[in-house]
This record gives sequence, structure tokens and C-alpha cells, in this order.
Amino acid sequence: MKIKVVNRSKHPLPSYSTKSSAGMDIRANIEDDIILLPRARTIVKTGLYLEIPVGFEAQIRPRSGLAIKSGVTVLNSPGTIDADYRGEVCIILVNLSEETFVIKDGERICQMVIAKHDIAEWVDVESLTDTERGLGGFGHTGSI
Repeated sequence: MKIKVVNRSKHPLPSYSTKSSAGMDIRANIEDDIILLPRARTIVKTGLYLEIPVGFEAQIRPRSGLAIKSGVTVLNSPGTIDADYRGEVCIILVNLSEETFVIKDGERICQMVIAKHDIAEWVDVESLTDTERGLGGFGHTGSI
């Protein structure tokens, strides 16, 4: 699949780390370091503008290393970039740790996965088909 991209950042385009990687690392494109205090959130610019084909979305997901080592994650995970959005890709990060975290220019801050999706069409009905699970939810199957 080919995706049109305008790269107004100082960094190379996102790329896959290995042949089997699902996500591409996205880098911060900032002039000054961002100080992210404990439990604070911020928007980080990337300098990337995408034209995603209709029927696809770009999903923004946390980087596992950043999450486990620093407690920094993507707040609205996964974030969705729709096919008709043409603005700059910006990432909402949150610091869930007790330590201040410094975001530096060029730092890998998240992953982007390109995913196919369908368009749902609602069918208004009076009832739904019964299943064994039925109305059970929120842990109804028990614990480990």
C-alpha cells in the first residue's frame, strides 16, 4: 500500500524496525524539549501530514519500551487518524510515573499501525439473537 505523506519534520519518514513489525515508530518534531511532569499530558508535534486511503486508518499506539521504562504512554490509545484528516499528526502523551520525563526532538514517542476498516450500517431491530453469554460482561466469566 502506498500512502502520500508530507514530511515537514527534521527527521526521516517513519519506518518498520523489522520485516515483521506491524507498527512504525513516530518521532517528536519539536524545537525545545518538552518537560512532562508526573500525571501530566501534552501534545507532541510530528511534522507529518498523511493522505490515508479511504477504508484505512492510522492507529497511534504506545511504544512498549517507553511505557515500561518511563511510564509514558499514548493517552487515547489507540488514537485514530481518519482517511479524510489532512492536518499535522500530533500525539497525546501522558506521564503515568512519579518521575518527570523530558521529550527530546527526534525521540521515538509512539507507533503507527495502518489498519483496514469497514463502514458500519445500522439495522434498527426490536431484539437481538440470543447467545450463551447473553448480557454477561465485565468479568462475568470469572478470574484466572
